[in-house]
Amino acid sequence: GSSDAPGAVADWRLAVWTLCSVLLPVLITAWCSFQRSRRQLLIRDIFRKSKHDWHYTDLFGQPSYCCVCAQHILRGAFCSCCGLRVSERCLKKADQRFLCKEIMMRGTAGAPSSMPHHWIRGNVPLCSCCIVCKQQCGTQPKLCDYRCVWCQYTVHDECMVDCLRTEDCTFGEFKDLIIPPYYLSAINQMRKEKRTSYEKVVPYGRKHWMPVMVLANTRSGNNMGETLLGEFKMLLNPVQVFDLSKIGPAKALQLCTWLPCNTVRVLVCGGDGTVGWVLDAIDEMKIKGQERYIPQVAILPLGTGNDLSNTLGWGAGYAGEVPVEQILRNVMEADGIKLDRWKVQVTNKGYYNLRKPKVFTMNNYFSVGPDALMALNFHAHREKTPSLFSSRIINKAVYFFYGTKDCLVQECKDLNKKVELELDGERIELPNLEGIIVLNIGYWGGGCRLWEGMGDEPYPLARHDDGLLEVVGVHGSFHCAQIQVKLANPVRLGQAHTVRLILKSSKMPMQVDGEPWAQGPCTVTITHKTHALMLYHSGEQTDDDDASSLSE
Repeated sequence: GSSDAPGAVADWRLAVWTLCSVLLPVLITAWCSFQRSRRQLLIRDIFRKSKHDWHYTDLFGQPSYCCVCAQHILRGAFCSCCGLRVSERCLKKADQRFLCKEIMMRGTAGAPSSMPHHWIRGNVPLCSCCIVCKQQCGTQPKLCDYRCVWCQYTVHDECMVDCLRTEDCTFGEFKDLIIPPYYLSAINQMRKEKRTSYEKVVPYGRKHWMPVMVLANTRSGNNMGETLLGEFKMLLNPVQVFDLSKIGPAKALQLCTWLPCNTVRVLVCGGDGTVGWVLDAIDEMKIKGQERYIPQVAILPLGTGNDLSNTLGWGAGYAGEVPVEQILRNVMEADGIKLDRWKVQVTNKGYYNLRKPKVFTMNNYFSVGPDALMALNFHAHREKTPSLFSSRIINKAVYFFYGTKDCLVQECKDLNKKVELELDGERIELPNLEGIIVLNIGYWGGGCRLWEGMGDEPYPLARHDDGLLEVVGVHGSFHCAQIQVKLANPVRLGQAHTVRLILKSSKMPMQVDGEPWAQGPCTVTITHKTHALMLYHSGEQTDDDDASSLSE
């Protein structure tokens, strides 16, 4: 019995040690996760109350130093408006110590027409030069050198003289695009006093001033919108940059009424759908009697469908290859043109027309047949699994899959027996077709010039400002694919000012500007609605066709 006692004690000790060795890591892990979540709550609280636009990152894209303790940091927070970078533990100090970019000047007597530089120390952009000695800045591995958050000028620590701290900021290269904070405070004061003589405020009457507004859809395309918002806020006044997932275009565009008539340029970052949304909001401004404030619209294509952007020379898709500074230069240099916008009215057959007709606004194209069916299938699957569809390549592959699948099913057979087509009131005799496409712009289906086809026949060029629609027929989705790779021509049915299409029987897929639906017997009438003021950037089409005539 006595020999069992030490054995029992040993077993008991072993059990205790085993329990400790299991419990200790669990307790340490629990304590760490509790501390982490507490820290995250504190950080979130600072972010929420701060005047800065803080974002947290696990890894900075370039060597970074904390603006408070000057230590090298791999992760921490950065302000997307003024560019401050700070370690997690110094965040509270930085938030209290440093001012962010002021949107509007506060507490100033009178109406100032200038403001001093706003210098921030350290983390200057790579390859930036000192404005005093013209040598490269930010070359030392420490927190060094200064950058002005407005004009983007950089200065070495040793070149920073007192006069630079007090002299007026010129707003740098983009002074013609930036809305200065002192301008907004002056206009705000005048509005309170019910005065409207804005032209006395600097820089209202300056010859080349063309303030730009950036409207970005952060949900478009490959999620680049977030990054772009930050980059534009760094270069412009943050009040000029809007996230369309948080504020609608109608509200954002009211900023135009604070600015000189016929000068504002709007850069829409998103797909053709986002551009349509903004153009609808601009049409609402006309209805409100704000016609003189209407801006001109440029496009940065982020979505999957960018045919309008391509037609206007802004390319078929942006993937970060052009620096934001160059995009702003392109917007400054772009020429104003007009874009026809069309009213598409779909009146259902029967019910003695008691149902209200569906009314759409069209910028790009209307179609019935295989490409509408592809869009319908694509949309149905995108609704089910949206996470799959964040990449432009995957989207194109899925589109291709639905196009080839349709070859086998041929759901749009004998369209010519099911529909009647009238161009400017004249009935058109239809050949054997599966689809009809009505075009306003030159590009269709992701970079293909549909009306010109192979370009081997002399046809009047498709224009987007002549009040005419181009109407073509296709023999099926395989024919669509052949046209896209320039192996076939479409069936050209004609050009017209008004188009009427009567669907006599059965259900058919239809789409307006990529928004598809299944439609029963009806009458579709397409008539001219209005003109949109757009900006044309010469030389960015992705197709190798000669598109120079579009800019005329």
